[in-house]
Amino acid sequence: MVDSANAETCGALTGAINLQPTLNGATLLLRPMQADDFEQLYAVAADPLIWEQHPEPSRCQRDVFRRFFDTGLAEDASLVVIDKANGKMIGSSRYYDYNEAVREIAIGYTFLARSHWGGATNGELKTLMLQHIFAWADVVWFHIGASNWRSRKALEKIGGVLAHEAMRDVNGQPTPYAYYRILASTWLLR
Repeated sequence: MVDSANAETCGALTGAINLQPTLNGATLLLRPMQADDFEQLYAVAADPLIWEQHPEPSRCQRDVFRRFFDTGLAEDASLVVIDKANGKMIGSSRYYDYNEAVREIAIGYTFLARSHWGGATNGELKTLMLQHIFAWADVVWFHIGASNWRSRKALEKIGGVLAHEAMRDVNGQPTPYAYYRILASTWLLR
């Protein structure tokens, strides 16, 4: 259950989009990624099983993860996920591809420690991010590697609908992706 009363939207409905809010849920705290988060986040990301179905399975390697982390930091749209029960960092996610003209954005680059798979963590994480961003977007997209069945099932569990499949560039290689979306009009009726 997400404690939406405690979700800090920092500017929602007042104009400028905020892609790095602090969001406070029942069991999770999401806050902007900072440069000194690298070691704690890499300690989670170093688990190769997190990336086994991912289009970039080498992301568990320090230098590959460093590029992923630095890109997220530079985009000013990345959040770290903290387990409020113990204060430990357990993953990250980010907003990207915001198109103000059509009120669409994507959420992705999400990973969580395996200790938090299969339960309510991903649902709470995505709910916090969706509740926040629907102040500026009518459609949220999720781009998932076509063979990443674990992530696809997790997204379907929270209401993601497969819109289509298409190729995306991953390190210069065309890679099949599944494009899911969640519409504000249906999400807000839940």
